[in-house]
Amino acid sequence: MVQLGLVGLGKMGFNMRERLRAAGHEVVGYDRNTEVSDSTSLEDMVSKLNGPRVVWVMVPAGDPTRQTVIELGELLSEGDVVIDGGNSKYTDDKLNSDLLAAKNIGYLDAGVSGGVWGKDNGYGLMVGGTAADVERAMPIFDALRPEGPREEGFSHAGSVGSGHYAKMIHNGIEYGMMQAFAEGFELMEASKIVENVPAVIKGWQRGTVVRSWLLDLLVRALDEDPELDDLEGYVEDSGEGRWTLEEAINNAVPAPVISAALFARFASRQEHSAAMRAVAALRNQFGGHAVKKAGG
Repeated sequence: MVQLGLVGLGKMGFNMRERLRAAGHEVVGYDRNTEVSDSTSLEDMVSKLNGPRVVWVMVPAGDPTRQTVIELGELLSEGDVVIDGGNSKYTDDKLNSDLLAAKNIGYLDAGVSGGVWGKDNGYGLMVGGTAADVERAMPIFDALRPEGPREEGFSHAGSVGSGHYAKMIHNGIEYGMMQAFAEGFELMEASKIVENVPAVIKGWQRGTVVRSWLLDLLVRALDEDPELDDLEGYVEDSGEGRWTLEEAINNAVPAPVISAALFARFASRQEHSAAMRAVAALRNQFGGHAVKKAGG
């Protein structure tokens, strides 16, 4: 059994605490929501941990994570380790690591995949940091990852920043895969040649080369709403797709699938697209194609 401090008990953090406790580990959590928190403050949480301590941070990326790391730097001691398991940009990790290193506190960045299903299925983990700090936290990683060979659910990606970099690329790939399934669904719906689209998609779950967990989740959604009529086609992005494209540009790596998937998400948020109005106007001007008047 190991002891862990866990900051942030939202959907992911709460389920991670439950999975760790089910594995026999002691977790002392802190969240501003007093209904789920095990402590009244970060300071109170740290006081309940025996040294050398390991604290996992699971709060929103950016300033919330940065401020939490700064505060932990004032509360923790030499030899302790902080793990950032949120969706931080990999460039933030060196800043956090350097801040803590000045106090001889270790730092790991952990890309975590698994969503709300991770509590039961386990989380895919991509970790950056020193081998010594990774080994120190390995009982925690082993409890969180899926059952089976460690190398199929956990990777030590490299030095600080590499875990979040790997998760960023993972999410970029995820964007493309989801967009491909979505476009296939729409095409079958539009053509009317396939009379039972949900049945066809469900039939891809075994034996086909596109079978995957994402496909299983699409089947689940179609079981609940076969036409997906209850949803609006509005899709946000976490930021990691954008960061992936920045890296593609910086490294001159073509990434047309990921870029198209990201831009499709942008398009989903435009109720009245100025670009599409311009396309319609141009088609009308050069070809006399019919246009629909606003409000008509």
